[in-house]
Amino acid sequence: MNKKIIFYIPSIEGGGVEKNLYSLIKYLPKKNNKIFIITADRKNNKSKDIKYVCPNSDYWSKKNRTIKNIICIYLLIKNFWSSKAVILSFQSNITSIITSKFLGFKVLIRLNTSLNKYVNNLFKTIIFKFFYSLSDAIIVNSKFFQNELNEFNLKSQLIYNLNDYEKKKKKLDFFKRFKGLKILNIGRLTDQKDQLTLIKSLKILKEKKVNFRCCIIGRGSLKDKLKIEIAKLNLNKNVKLVGFKNKAEEYLSDSDIFVLSSKFEGLPNVLIESQKYGVPIISSNCPTGPNEILMNGKLGELFSVGDYHNLANKLFEFSKNKKNLKLKSINAKKYLKRFDPEKNSKKYFDLISEYL
Repeated sequence: MNKKIIFYIPSIEGGGVEKNLYSLIKYLPKKNNKIFIITADRKNNKSKDIKYVCPNSDYWSKKNRTIKNIICIYLLIKNFWSSKAVILSFQSNITSIITSKFLGFKVLIRLNTSLNKYVNNLFKTIIFKFFYSLSDAIIVNSKFFQNELNEFNLKSQLIYNLNDYEKKKKKLDFFKRFKGLKILNIGRLTDQKDQLTLIKSLKILKEKKVNFRCCIIGRGSLKDKLKIEIAKLNLNKNVKLVGFKNKAEEYLSDSDIFVLSSKFEGLPNVLIESQKYGVPIISSNCPTGPNEILMNGKLGELFSVGDYHNLANKLFEFSKNKKNLKLKSINAKKYLKRFDPEKNSKKYFDLISEYL
């Protein structure tokens, strides 16, 4: 094993992708001591097993992902021009494929979001299929996702997300001493996460005279739009945007129910985390992941993407009778072994080893 293993992730943003990366590298250093992470976000390297290859300044951390990607191409070529390496790409896969082919590296790409995000016209479909077919291996994190790729005649290997988080509990100020229904949403404030659907459902819930509060944890470009909508619907006393929280999953236990309202996902970690904490779940049935995690409604409730009326009804039903959904959340813990970090990390290493 004389090749370096290089993880390519231009923007480390503290979401599910990064959680899976860090869980994975806990395992890999035990097998190989030549592991590098290429990123445009400056990191203090405290690990003896992992070396960050990143700018010396925080300046680039504030740039958009396109700029960060360019920086990572430069860092990759500058630092590994004459090396032998295998790249495992966690972001910007087309760029990593092109650069890897230029350098003569093997490249494995990990897809973490449904193809709905990328392939919405013929041109994008052609580009997607051409470049992804040049990769040496494609890793996906759900069966539904794998079926999407099959439609493009692209083979992939299924490796579930790694559930490797310590179960800790934190409190939210907005829920402090509140006795009504406590609703939680965690996610970037973007169109993908579609918190607007959640907010609209809460207007209906308020009209049904339910006493509730909802915390939305996250940051993003739609913050101002969401604040305007909250004010417009007279929900300022019920809904609070609490901003980004490090290790946001540790606030799950402070809620009665978790709601995922996304338009598309990969395999949303936050649902797995909710199951670990035993928190009941209502999720959009978006591609891909929620249906698979919740086993077609066996382990939680599902509603159609954007259907805020149905979401409001499910929240109302839960407020009146919590027993059914709580039983589903208890049952969900039995299926967490699907996301065992040891087992799934080994699958990653076995795949990488084929190219070392």
